[in-house]
Amino acid sequence: MRKVNAIIERASDGNYSIYSDAEDLDYLITGTGSTVEEAKQCFEGGYADMRRVYAEDGKPFTEVEMVYKYDMASFLAYYSKVISLAGLSRLTGINQQQLSHYVTGRRNPSPKTVAKVEKAIHLFAQDLASVHFA
Repeated sequence: MRKVNAIIERASDGNYSIYSDAEDLDYLITGTGSTVEEAKQCFEGGYADMRRVYAEDGKPFTEVEMVYKYDMASFLAYYSKVISLAGLSRLTGINQQQLSHYVTGRRNPSPKTVAKVEKAIHLFAQDLASVHFA
């Protein structure tokens, strides 16, 4: 099944939105919510509704697998509940003030910085996954 990116962004009002970046599909799906979970629910509900409408109309529907991706500001804002900017700074080596600029949208990270943060988060997740308690 074809994979399509579903981009999660945080709006200036604090709500989250999700949209598909696949411009070649015959349909457009979006979702919004006050949390990422609400936005995903709305987005996935829209996808299910679209599939149903296509079936009712007898039109072929292109099934896709959505791959959720955060923009940097959305990721930092959403996960700030569990990962502080100070902690993320220690994990990534990126200055805490710089990370703060990404959260507020004053600055956007370069592709190199995005890759650096993503790699550090994945390594941290792998490290956490290997933890066992006695």
